[in-house]
Amino acid sequence: MAQTTPDLILTNGRFTTLDRANPAPEAVAITGGRFSAVGEAREILPTAGPTTEVVDLRGRRAIPGLIDSHMHIIRGGLNYNLELRWDGVRSLADGMAMLRRQVQDTPPPQWVRVVGGFTEHQFAEKRLPTLDELNAAAPDTPVFILHLYDRALLNRAALRAVGYTSDTPNPPGGEIQRDASGEPTGLMLAKPNALILYATLARGPKLDPDQQRNSTRHFMREMNRLGVTGVIDAGGGFQNYPEDYEIIQKLHADGDLTLRIAYNLFTQKAGEELQDFTRWGQMVRPGQGDDSLRHNGAGEMLVFSAADFEDFREPRPEMPPGMEGQLETVVRKLVENRWPWRLHATYDETITRALDVFEKVNRDQPIGDLHWFFDHAETISDRNIDRIAALGGGIAVQHRMTFQGEYFVERYGARAAERTPPIRRMLAAGVPVGGGTDATRVASYNPWVSMAWMVTGQTLGGLRLYPPANRLDREEALRLWTEANTWFSTEGGKKGQIKTGQLADLAVLSDDYFSVPEDRIQDIESVLTLLGGKPVFGAGDFAPLAPPPPPVLPEWSPVRRFGGYQRRADAGRQQRLAAEAVASASRAGCGCGTACGVHGHDHASAWDAALPVSDLAGFWGGLGCACWAV
Repeated sequence: MAQTTPDLILTNGRFTTLDRANPAPEAVAITGGRFSAVGEAREILPTAGPTTEVVDLRGRRAIPGLIDSHMHIIRGGLNYNLELRWDGVRSLADGMAMLRRQVQDTPPPQWVRVVGGFTEHQFAEKRLPTLDELNAAAPDTPVFILHLYDRALLNRAALRAVGYTSDTPNPPGGEIQRDASGEPTGLMLAKPNALILYATLARGPKLDPDQQRNSTRHFMREMNRLGVTGVIDAGGGFQNYPEDYEIIQKLHADGDLTLRIAYNLFTQKAGEELQDFTRWGQMVRPGQGDDSLRHNGAGEMLVFSAADFEDFREPRPEMPPGMEGQLETVVRKLVENRWPWRLHATYDETITRALDVFEKVNRDQPIGDLHWFFDHAETISDRNIDRIAALGGGIAVQHRMTFQGEYFVERYGARAAERTPPIRRMLAAGVPVGGGTDATRVASYNPWVSMAWMVTGQTLGGLRLYPPANRLDREEALRLWTEANTWFSTEGGKKGQIKTGQLADLAVLSDDYFSVPEDRIQDIESVLTLLGGKPVFGAGDFAPLAPPPPPVLPEWSPVRRFGGYQRRADAGRQQRLAAEAVASASRAGCGCGTACGVHGHDHASAWDAALPVSDLAGFWGGLGCACWAV
């Protein structure tokens, strides 16, 4: 017998449906995991039955669940519980206080890892920690800090752990910085290839399978906390198929996924790309799976010769002469198997050469219906935007420039930065455009930082990159994070709107996205997130609606103490952590328990002094320096 009453009714909310025919309804009903009615409260409320749960949203803004079109959720989930996140931290002093605290909790042989999601420009100090500061903070515990695609910092304990010595050669495209005697200092540089950074990180201890499952669940819940209900996974280095997908497949089989994931497969070894895609084409097909976990095609790496890492501190890399031939061979195999693909391409020069290949293949085997697309495209030209439109492709953009804009301006100038990428021009050409993060090793996974970047045109350091002509209004930015992203997983009309018949994925927001000041967009979170009509996250008054998370494993995990993205409003907690670190260091007899060698004041007396702790600017000014925390 067909179900006649809803499972859930949401009322008294400000609903943004993104359905232009029904933009602002009064109530929403959900039945069997889908929106079953979207309209007036007087029509929907009377349909409630004895088992229908009616939730009063108390005037809060509700939006379709957010979808990230480019993220590394599967790889990130395996490691999330291992990582201390500096995402959102606004001063280096706070970050180092967190690191010192985590050093005390981390047992040997484990490392303390800060793996992307931040930029030095977001810190009040506008700098990274020095190697001396890392060595003082952690004399015996390995510490690895990854900053964007450009560098990693290792303390002496980490150098010992990975075995880098004066005899260790520099890899192609990377540099192990050395002192006058030839010994590694701890600074690893991408020049411009980030392989040295990732290969070094891969030497660290891993979580066991049970802990990886727990870690992935907590990372998914963190995304739910930010209102995300869907992710298109872009694969990644050191992410082999099918071995490194066993954890996500197990969670799917057990019904423990709280995100909808469409995954792309990323070739793993230079020179063997065609073999990878040929083998995988016999194992899995695009669309295989269900609405929770499904295969999405190839990329973002198709051939290693086409990878143009965007380290804006280094000159633009030239792709090798043989790139076109290698790329053509792989793309022809993908088209033959009817596989969609995505291709990492930062620079217009790379896009030009790739489009030459795509146009050549298209003359023999049409590609317009395959939902293929470029990722990133920061410097793409108008001509190449039009070429993509003519071929039926798309462009997935990410907010990498909000983390790296200052470096781009230093190298190429402010005028060139005004179109990085030219989102409005892409939309005007009719190209499908979607929003994403490229988290976790470069930018933060927080979607609200991305939408703030689209709306304000600013970096986290406060630099205004874009003129009004290349900024989006708030609804446009939200559409790129919802319905527009369904094109990139070939799921148009299935989700991305609050609309009758679509999957009931929805987020109720902590603040009204459409009315908060621009500077506060990046601070928005979800207070209630629904996946298929079921709560997967709740906060405050809505917390009882959602199941509690499992305990964090292992017990020493940074996630247990710090969580993930660090709220700006949580400055008081950061100050308490800093105080704990100072007190503990003092008890241990380290240098931080004595007077500051730079400014001469005593750390303990500085902390005990009467300080304006309710005002961050006054707080740091009152201390005179941040040296006590680093």
